[in-house]
Amino acid sequence: MTADRIEDLLRTLAPQVLGVLARRFGDFDAAEDAVQEALLAAALHWPDDGVPDNPRGWLIQAAARRLTDAYRSDEARARRELAVFAEPAGAEVPDEDDTLTLLFLCCHPSLTSASAIALTLRAVGGLTTAEIAGAFLVPEATMAQRISRAKGKIKTSGVPFRLPAGDERATRLKSVLHVLYLVFNEGYTSSAGASLHRAELSGEAIRLARLLHRVLPEDGEVTGLLALMLLTDARRPARTGPDGDLVPLEDQDRSLWDRSLIREGVSLATAALSDGPAGEYGLQAAIAASYDIALRAQDTDWPRILALYLRLETLGDNPMVTLNRAIATAMVHGPTTGLDLLATLDEQLAGHYRLDAVRAHLLERAGETTAAIGCYEAAAARTTNAPERRYLTVRAARLRADHP
Repeated sequence: MTADRIEDLLRTLAPQVLGVLARRFGDFDAAEDAVQEALLAAALHWPDDGVPDNPRGWLIQAAARRLTDAYRSDEARARRELAVFAEPAGAEVPDEDDTLTLLFLCCHPSLTSASAIALTLRAVGGLTTAEIAGAFLVPEATMAQRISRAKGKIKTSGVPFRLPAGDERATRLKSVLHVLYLVFNEGYTSSAGASLHRAELSGEAIRLARLLHRVLPEDGEVTGLLALMLLTDARRPARTGPDGDLVPLEDQDRSLWDRSLIREGVSLATAALSDGPAGEYGLQAAIAASYDIALRAQDTDWPRILALYLRLETLGDNPMVTLNRAIATAMVHGPTTGLDLLATLDEQLAGHYRLDAVRAHLLERAGETTAAIGCYEAAAARTTNAPERRYLTVRAARLRADHP
């Protein structure tokens, strides 16, 4: 197995192993430290020694041994070891249950929403502190402190390692859904790096969303989020060319789209909108379905998409929703109208590359070439994702060459 495949395997197994250790030892913070040590040991030894037949079991044993060694020097050694060894060795909860329980644990009510999301991205999603800081647009040191405080609160709360029920589950569900949404988005378009996608992250988000949907099949927002992920991920095979460069939606080879995911996603999106008042994920899923059912770019039902964005905006003040509405507005009413709407976002999204990129696109459509070139170049300078930067740079260069 190559080093890259070992890295992918370790990323997949990490939350499963952490879930087992947190449940068995009852100490989230110490369990995470032990799991990180076990992962490091695996990364050092597996490339030369080979991957064990049971890699998950190997990691659990290695991490548990480190925890047990640490507890032997603790005053509470006897009580802790008794709790650990009282559990039969064969009584492991299935790994997917542990991962889902870990997800809800990270969204504990004692944490702020931002801290819960950050901790879950770290513990379950496997993102680095730097990547999470980029997603929240805060310094890395600030995010590190936030994650550390979140782990400390969970440790002192004494909350049992189990899936919450009733009102407690409802309280945490909103944060859980937002966490999965962010993990999926980081996997679908990486905030930084040489690749457009991190398929292991989007795949993990989909897996956890499926788990949630099995537990809460009647919840419209759970259904809507799963539908949104499937409908979006269905387009992933066509989003990059052979060289890994970004291919915009209107230029994608739609024969490469995963039609089985689209069928499943459309069915779920329809169910999400029929289960009660439309929520944010149900509406986003309906928008994604509108893109996916169009066999050609020119067949896209832009008036419907615009209407859905208008409904989505009524649910809260989200500048990214308004940014996307500007695109739909331009497609229905012309680029000038879309540009007028973008002007209302200059303060909220100041310095964000997507505002520059969308403005560049609409300026190009409006025939304002010089201004479009400047916005493409500004967007390229601000994005930290290499394929996006190349795409934006090439757009600017082509415009410059066509209009010397």
